[in-house]
Amino acid sequence: MTQFDLDDTIAALASAPGPGERGILRISGAGLWDVLESVLPCPLTSGWRGVRRAERIVTAYRLPGCSASLPVAVYLWPTSRSYTGQPMAELHTIGSPPLLEALLDRLFQAGARPARPGEFTLRAFLAGRIDLVQAEAVLGVVDAHDDRELKTALEQLAGGVSNRIAAVQQTLLDLLADLEAGLDFVEEDIEFIDRRILAARVSACRQQLRQLLDEASARLRSTGRWRVVLAGLPNAGKSTLFNALLGRPAAIVSEVHGTTRDYLVERVEWGGLSVDLVDTAGWERIASGLMHTAQELRDEQVRYADLILWCSGLDFDAETRRQDELHLRLAADGPIPLLRVWTKADTVRRPEVEFETQESQPLVVSAPRGDGLERLRQAIAAQLARSPTGERHMLGTTAARCRDTLSGAVAAMGRAKEAAETGGGEELIAIELRDALD
Repeated sequence: MTQFDLDDTIAALASAPGPGERGILRISGAGLWDVLESVLPCPLTSGWRGVRRAERIVTAYRLPGCSASLPVAVYLWPTSRSYTGQPMAELHTIGSPPLLEALLDRLFQAGARPARPGEFTLRAFLAGRIDLVQAEAVLGVVDAHDDRELKTALEQLAGGVSNRIAAVQQTLLDLLADLEAGLDFVEEDIEFIDRRILAARVSACRQQLRQLLDEASARLRSTGRWRVVLAGLPNAGKSTLFNALLGRPAAIVSEVHGTTRDYLVERVEWGGLSVDLVDTAGWERIASGLMHTAQELRDEQVRYADLILWCSGLDFDAETRRQDELHLRLAADGPIPLLRVWTKADTVRRPEVEFETQESQPLVVSAPRGDGLERLRQAIAAQLARSPTGERHMLGTTAARCRDTLSGAVAAMGRAKEAAETGGGEELIAIELRDALD
């Protein structure tokens, strides 16, 4: 096991490798002042040790065997309020790899040692400057492969996940305080919190935790690609459109009702977009049996979608059209963005298409002929570009670590909610709240 000595003074390159306008070296540890005094002249009469607050000081580094000096801006954090909780400095200079290597080697000669991967972040975590969720976000920033991953990591680093968890924790602590105050005066005719208010606040906390759990579960399911789910009534042309968008046959196509009884996922690349395209069973009311299982699988896929393509057949009769409008409204009421696609344009004349859709610019396709497919792909790309559901709310490492804990907290809050709504004892509710907090 790697041993970390927190008393050591550590140094490392803090800017990206390779040439650049500016290069940065970072130093942290109790021996910071000794290192600086050995390497860089201080223009202050009080010397480096005289710095008492965060400050920027410009000096120069005399290159060995050269008459020229390298300009260096030293950013100092001399107190425990630094990122690592220790005296820390950053040396900003010209981003030339040979010059940075020479200066870093000089820091090592003066008493610093090379920082191990993640050691600055470890010190920040142990000093309480960041929590574990934010520490994982630092790794996420370093390992980000695209803008989407980088944005997720930066938001988590800024406290996006931590602040939400802290808010729920504070609400639970306030509720617990009210309940325990009531238990202290159980023999008195004093009600510290109304039962209806208690049940509502417990339910709200449970919902917030449930959302965090759903986000963690969705993140673990995520492949890193956009997820576009085809949905609609049976025989709406979903599987035919699925094959057309893929450019090859993958789903079974049949006029027989309920042919699709499972979901099918295929990866496609559209103009730099990596998309998981999902074909699902048709929407209908089924009480039991194999089709009921298909409906549950479909619902699961829709829940984790970034975009729903709702397929409406232009050949639907009046009753099917009514059912289509009903289910469409149900799907559109959810949090997932939805695009309506009119399928089977090859079965009707163009004037009938315009009459049936009653939309100014409907997305109308004929999958067998390929009509409208390119416009549909462009609409999908445009929607995904502005889709809030495509944003990841937490990193995969955080989701994996937190999911079981969140699941236990949601279960405890569910028991607390049931007790509050059914007249259970306040001591039982308090026990469940403590369990959720733990």
